[in-house]
Amino acid sequence: MKNYWARRIAGSILVLFIVLVLNFLLFRLMPGDPVGTILDPRFSPEAKMELQRLYGLDKPLETQFILYMKQMVTFHFGLSFLTARPIWEELSSRLPNTIALLGSALLLSAGIGIWLGIRAALQRGCWGERIVLWGGALSFSFPSFFLQLILLMAFAYALPLFPLRGSVSIPPPQGFWVSIIDYVWHLMLPVGSLVLLSFGGWALYVRNLMVKVLGEDFIAMGKARGLPKKRIVWNHAFRTLIPPLLTILLLSIPGIISGAVITETVFSLHGVGRFLFDSVTGRDYPAASAAFYLLALLTIFSNLAADLLYGIVDPRVRFERREK
Repeated sequence: MKNYWARRIAGSILVLFIVLVLNFLLFRLMPGDPVGTILDPRFSPEAKMELQRLYGLDKPLETQFILYMKQMVTFHFGLSFLTARPIWEELSSRLPNTIALLGSALLLSAGIGIWLGIRAALQRGCWGERIVLWGGALSFSFPSFFLQLILLMAFAYALPLFPLRGSVSIPPPQGFWVSIIDYVWHLMLPVGSLVLLSFGGWALYVRNLMVKVLGEDFIAMGKARGLPKKRIVWNHAFRTLIPPLLTILLLSIPGIISGAVITETVFSLHGVGRFLFDSVTGRDYPAASAAFYLLALLTIFSNLAADLLYGIVDPRVRFERREK
């Protein structure tokens, strides 16, 4: 197992290094002057040179790369071009909103999808299964921005049940519980849209896995022994689904965070996804590089965590190389 994890960690470090190199080169190959977004036309050439010196853009490319790697490793990402604030402060101030949005959406969509998938597998050939199959296929057939705009127009504009934009009301309400309720109210429509888009994939995946497991010999053995149906389903069949479900859960985290760009932009939420979108469109190279770097770290960590948890929850998995 030590050899396996040594190879996995070494491979992850290599992947991260390649991502960092491409991240560094990508923004420097893009057209335009990096400081052009913050440079007033009335500024003198001396002022432009001072800005380039401030951001280290006056140094040779190899020196810039060394400074860039040092910033990424130490998480000192420098100042944002657009806000002139430390990038880490910008990210840390937005991260709780993104976690609240995506964490609740992931847990709700996974919980609803798993429950519906199990019910569909237990009701094969019935209307319940057909509804889950059609609903699951329909849920991820629409582009996310299209469904979210429809929900925004229907339930925030035509029927003003939810706010049109933002994470909190303006002015913010006073009182702890009133603020919590207001925050949840602002998140209900974005979270609901993500659940509608995501639960179908979980339902179909779990239904197919459960149908396969229910046909295994150990399930037939449990039925022959007269075990209760609920015990067979949850104590035996569902337990065999936990390893792949945990893997899918962890591997879906990077995808939903990158999907936060669309959701937070549509609903004007103060989150990391909106910050990434503004950084790319505003050519805020330091901020965009930091956001892509953190996303790559999260993806690599999720893959390693999936491997680790799979080996823990499923004792049949062994990472040692078999002797020939």
